[in-house]
Amino acid sequence: MPIIATDKEILDKFANPTTKEAAFSLLVRKYQEKLYWHIRRMVVDHDDANDVIQNVFIKVWRNLHKFKQNSKLYTWLYRIATNESLTFLNQRKRKSAAPLETDDYDLSAQLKADPYFDGNDVQILLQNAIANLPDKQRTVFLLRYYEGMKYDDMSAVLDTSVGALKASYHHAVKKIEKYLKER
Repeated sequence: MPIIATDKEILDKFANPTTKEAAFSLLVRKYQEKLYWHIRRMVVDHDDANDVIQNVFIKVWRNLHKFKQNSKLYTWLYRIATNESLTFLNQRKRKSAAPLETDDYDLSAQLKADPYFDGNDVQILLQNAIANLPDKQRTVFLLRYYEGMKYDDMSAVLDTSVGALKASYHHAVKKIEKYLKER
């Protein structure tokens, strides 16, 4: 497997007009899979995740030259991905007559019908529990549980204090435990 460039190398190449496109390709190769799975966990559906990740990379292409390097590149990318995912979910909620996050049957059916989902009933139950969380708690839980993201990095992604993030994660875990015990 070829060695992927460092973030600094990618940013330096992106600043040069002759290597800008190559740098962007490196960035996509380096982060596409991680961002896809982060988005996928938030929006659930594979096709929706692909749509959202395309929007993310369009925003990155248009705004990478403005990245001031005050934070890590990956936290900046995760912030864009998280915001795009939340925007997508909010738009979908507005279009739907019924709240999506409370309809376990629809989520279960959607997951079972998804050819890219290879989970069992326990995983479907966990996904239903996660889907029932409020947006902020769901996002914090996904970043911490699946991405293993540190609270300091999450703070940069979500623009929230570490203490608030720890509280959100704690509440999310308790709600998931309660949900799973009741099923």
